[in-house]
Amino acid sequence: MKFGIIRERKNPPDRRVVFSPQKLQEFQQQFPQAEIVIESSDIRVFNDDAYKNAGFKVTNDISDCDVLLGVKEVPIENLIPNKKYFFFSHTIKKQPYNRKLLKAMLEKNIELFDHETIIKENGARLIGFGRYAGLVGAYNGLRAIGLKDGSFALPKVESLSDLDAVKAELDKITLPNIKILLSGTGKVAYGAKEILDHLKIKEISDALYLTAKFTEPTYCMVDVMEYSKRTDGKVGDKFEFYKDPSGYESNFMPYAKETDFFIAGHFYGDGAPYLFTRDDAKKEDFNIKFVADISCDVDGPVATTIRPSTIADPIYGYNPVTESEIDFKDDDAIVVMAVDNLPCELPKDASEGFGDMFLEHVIPSFYNNDKDGILARAKMTETGKLTNRYSYLQDFVEGKE
Repeated sequence: MKFGIIRERKNPPDRRVVFSPQKLQEFQQQFPQAEIVIESSDIRVFNDDAYKNAGFKVTNDISDCDVLLGVKEVPIENLIPNKKYFFFSHTIKKQPYNRKLLKAMLEKNIELFDHETIIKENGARLIGFGRYAGLVGAYNGLRAIGLKDGSFALPKVESLSDLDAVKAELDKITLPNIKILLSGTGKVAYGAKEILDHLKIKEISDALYLTAKFTEPTYCMVDVMEYSKRTDGKVGDKFEFYKDPSGYESNFMPYAKETDFFIAGHFYGDGAPYLFTRDDAKKEDFNIKFVADISCDVDGPVATTIRPSTIADPIYGYNPVTESEIDFKDDDAIVVMAVDNLPCELPKDASEGFGDMFLEHVIPSFYNNDKDGILARAKMTETGKLTNRYSYLQDFVEGKE
């Protein structure tokens, strides 16, 4: 079987890659029967020479590969028919901007394996860039605090070489006495937690967070059962909530009254209650001044996120009275960081971490007859049709919704 590491062609350019040269060497050692080639790229975080020096062929022609590995969507005109492709297609939620892409892959008889669909039997995702989104998102939120009050100046992550350099910059700052709320308990949230712990910010329980004042920066990590509650007053259950959140409402306002800086690292499911609404943000006791919305659901559960921001211009202000965007330095502004492609700022570390997961969880399935069903669950298209698991996308493909 011949694997090709494809050139990223989406704009703005993405420097990430599925495998670093070193991880590809491990791949080759574990599975010597695999043939691996690299499509030449002048934007990849690891340059062509790094792959050549690691012993791999770099070429402009990957048409003879069986499996093509990328990160972001492949432009329709660059899709090679009759191949197996791995990339983030952004179609499983019926994203309208990629309907034509999914339709084209069916027409070209491509087998699509979306990185988001590589999951365990229980539905838990096996690979992704979540940790790096959390790391960069928390850092960017802290950077916004320094820019707003002028107390410290952190450089942009994209200007730093790697995670060690990011943490070295954090070592230079002193935070004011603020209370930080971090939502979520997945890879994104734990990435953000890694930044807070590096700064040696004291972690406290939600009970203390809601009732006590402190003389040093503190943070509290909350899960869905802390910031949501059953409408009938009974004790909630997280797994029940995941199956059907309709009997729940937000319990976020007690936290909003105590929070200076909110880091949104949660996963938001369809039908779940919003954490806070635009009306909530208008309330006199709504205390949040800074929001790092890593989840970045626009006009969704975090009402201050009215648009995604960009790596080039990552911060904007939200005026809760007018419900509109203003300069983030305005006295009335809630400062918002809502970059929706955060891992791109840390391409080397993100690529290395992604390759670790991909080699552990995906590549063996090609050589063990897919004994754990990884490929079977992940495959979205086959022989020009949607697989049964993803047949719910048929009306979407046909443009009926």
